Amino acid sequence: MASSLRRWFVVHFVVDMLFGLPLLLFPDGVMGLFGLEVGEQVTVRLVGAALIGIGGVSLWVNKEGREVYAALLRLKLLWSGSAIVGAGLSLWYGAPMMILVVLVVFMAFFLVWLYYYRRLRCKIF
Repeated sequence: MASSLRRWFVVHFVVDMLFGLPLLLFPDGVMGLFGLEVGEQVTVRLVGAALIGIGGVSLWVNKEGREVYAALLRLKLLWSGSAIVGAGLSLWYGAPMMILVVLVVFMAFFLVWLYYYRRLRCKIF
């Protein structure tokens, strides 16, 4: 497996933990930073848990082979792709512009995962 992809998985772990842990533990404070009010905390905490799970597995499987990476790249493409749609729709319907940061982060990760997924599918590794 390409060492650069392994490094991206570690970067993904760090980014997901930086966002996931605060969302899980301090949903009101984090959402306030994005200009959003939290009516109920369950959804925000579930998003934090999802980030911790998806990011955590990135570190957990760092030494695995092609099949594991291919499966996780599919998961990451689905997760980041649907997050792009969600953030985009939220902006369309009037979410604060800070959500644009979330959109850009997910778009960047989507492009990284797509690049490596295509390389993996073409057996370049």
